[in-house]
Amino acid sequence: MDAIHINWTKPFRNRFNAPYEVEDFEILTTILSALKWREKNGNIKMVTDSVGAQYYKKTGLDVIWNSVENILDNVDVNSNVFWAAGKIFALKEQNAPVAMIDTDFIVWEDPPFEDKIIAAHEEELMPSVYPDVSSFRLKGKVLDEGLDYATLPLNTAFLYIPDEDFKQYYTSRSIAFMKSAVYGGDYLTYMVFAEQRLLPMLAKRCGIGYTTLLDKDRLFLPQSRYTHLWGAKQKMRDDKAQLDKFCERCKKRIRKSYPKYEYVIGNIERAEK
Repeated sequence: MDAIHINWTKPFRNRFNAPYEVEDFEILTTILSALKWREKNGNIKMVTDSVGAQYYKKTGLDVIWNSVENILDNVDVNSNVFWAAGKIFALKEQNAPVAMIDTDFIVWEDPPFEDKIIAAHEEELMPSVYPDVSSFRLKGKVLDEGLDYATLPLNTAFLYIPDEDFKQYYTSRSIAFMKSAVYGGDYLTYMVFAEQRLLPMLAKRCGIGYTTLLDKDRLFLPQSRYTHLWGAKQKMRDDKAQLDKFCERCKKRIRKSYPKYEYVIGNIERAEK
């Protein structure tokens, strides 16, 4: 099964106005995510922009993927509001069936690939994150009739789409929403609607089934088949001891499972210095 990682660097560059970089724990998780996918499932490529492609080449990380594809320089939506829009634009250009995996998500065992969409997990319709659709300011009518707004959103840290027609439908409607948005609220609510709430509503409208890898009520219990850093990122930023411990565990796992790529760790450390 082909898969993609995605890294659109423009939101980072706009926010920090600094040379592009990736935090240690995310780099190491990315390495394990890519190499484990290649071991268990098949090809995986990084879809990024010119800044991302240069960064991966400079650090020597480009070897962990089967290829690096530079196609996201011209993503034309507000990157402050839609910071994850690169995922949708990248997905649109791939051929289904395809799996889209966040760089902080590791698939240790094969997912149950069938004819259903697979997402990471469902999410609750919390008003602070998923408000009523009437709260959005949009130019024109871009939301289709017949959408069930009671449908629980799907977290897309992992997303497998088996059908090309539906992939094009989902990405085109998501992009239409992003391009029509007139910002007037919380950044988070607009992005997660375009990426995670539209997805299951459109699937239901088309009569396409979906399932999840994780139970939303058991996300914080020990997981053996999948790893998602998610909220642990901020904990590690706040606690250097936890950060160092996690990074050492990742390095140990890379050296043990993928000794061929051990040299990449040294490349990263030299590049950071």
